[in-house]
Amino acid sequence: MAEHLDKPAIDVRTLPPRERHTRIFGILGALMPGKSMLVTSDHDPSPLYRQIATTFPGQFGWDYLEQGPEVWRVEIDRLEDRGCECCCGSDH
Repeated sequence: MAEHLDKPAIDVRTLPPRERHTRIFGILGALMPGKSMLVTSDHDPSPLYRQIATTFPGQFGWDYLEQGPEVWRVEIDRLEDRGCECCCGSDH
């Protein structure tokens, strides 16, 4: 567990359901490329995965550290910026 001490972590089991994704997205927005956060939940957070993938396509990685049945833990990585994904050839 010591390897995770420098990562922001949120245990959504302690939050009202309506606040969970808002709080997670606040932390994700502050993550620098190459950094990650930990999320602990009382259910499979796959709806969160889909929301992140839709809102920030290609910007975050997702790795299950624990998969229930009572506790789920996920590490979400902000991927390194690869520049523009369009065909213009720019690094903006």
